[in-house]
Amino acid sequence: MIIFKLIWESFRFALQALRSNLTRTVLSLLGVTIGIFAIIAVFTLVDSLEKNIKSSFSFLGTNVLRVDRFPFSSGPGEYPWWRYFRRPPANHSEFVFLKDRLKNAEAITISASASATLKRGSSSFEGANLEGVVFDHKEVYDVPVVDGRFFTELEITAARNVTVLGAKIANALFPEGDAVGKEMKIKGHKFMVIGLLEEEGEGLFDLPSKDDACLIPFGAFGKMYHMGRWGVEPTIAAKGMDSDEGLIALENEMTGLLRGKRGLKPTEEDNFALNKSEFIQNAIGAIFDVISIAGAVIGGFSILVGGFGIANIMFVSVRERTNIIGIQKSLGAKNYFILLQFLFESTFLSLFGGLTGLLLVFAITFVPLGSLEIFMSAKNILLGIGLSSVIGMLSGVVPAGIAARMDPVEAIRTN
Repeated sequence: MIIFKLIWESFRFALQALRSNLTRTVLSLLGVTIGIFAIIAVFTLVDSLEKNIKSSFSFLGTNVLRVDRFPFSSGPGEYPWWRYFRRPPANHSEFVFLKDRLKNAEAITISASASATLKRGSSSFEGANLEGVVFDHKEVYDVPVVDGRFFTELEITAARNVTVLGAKIANALFPEGDAVGKEMKIKGHKFMVIGLLEEEGEGLFDLPSKDDACLIPFGAFGKMYHMGRWGVEPTIAAKGMDSDEGLIALENEMTGLLRGKRGLKPTEEDNFALNKSEFIQNAIGAIFDVISIAGAVIGGFSILVGGFGIANIMFVSVRERTNIIGIQKSLGAKNYFILLQFLFESTFLSLFGGLTGLLLVFAITFVPLGSLEIFMSAKNILLGIGLSSVIGMLSGVVPAGIAARMDPVEAIRTN
């Protein structure tokens, strides 16, 4: 009951402080509002930007190892580019070899892509991402078919002229709708549409998108394009288990099998790179961690100013209520009662300013910023409330201590 009484009394005194000199209180709380707004706005924008950028790289998959010539983790400055260039590209026989022997992979696929112009009657779509895939492609990468179906194993094996289209291509070539079951042309060859991919929407960067994708069987792709070093280079990708240990085991297994397949001696270095899709996401996360720290430092100065404003309000409140403090202590109020009363009051005032800052950040989430979708996470909301509470308590410690140590007789005599 004492705690509830303290909270109610502190809440009532906080409202009185707000009403007694509204202009002074608002100006003092403005520091907390701006500080919380600055920090949480930075965190919200950074989180939103990071999420949107990472989603732009979703085409790399999750827990996926790619066989490439060039590694993601280093560039020409660390390793001569010509040594990478001399490496042999992956091929279909290596895919078959790995598929028959890998034990730590959930699935393995091989794919090849090229830019192509698709036609249907007088309509055409330029710059489509034409990709030849195998049946297990959907087990390695996300292939959300919303209308129709994916390829069957027979269609892949027989290299039939069937295709699964992205939303943007389907809307351009089949504006009347119902694209499934209709024909179109790729490099003069007729293909039947058997499925449509879920619409992905625009990303922040000009990266491969499912909306521009045109999937066909790997064999059908090979009939139209030359594959190899001087043509289109295929990529082998294997999906590992959903754990770091499983991905490491898959990496070691793939390394050993590929070295054996390519006839590398124990003293020879690898002539391939196994690239993890998580590397790019981790690199992006590290960059945004630095940005978040810089934003927190800048916003911290605003919070500091806000703390001084709360402390100013509390010093004035203690001076104005000196007589009341004396009367309370003469009637038996303990020091901790007076202390907690002012601490609760400073916390309430700081929370009021912090919640105002959070409301301003929430308003930003409704501002359209093109393809950037802004969201306010529960983590940032709790962080804003927590920071406001801490600033309020720290700002009220000294004034509350002064009030708690007052002599009741001297306090009552004070005008």
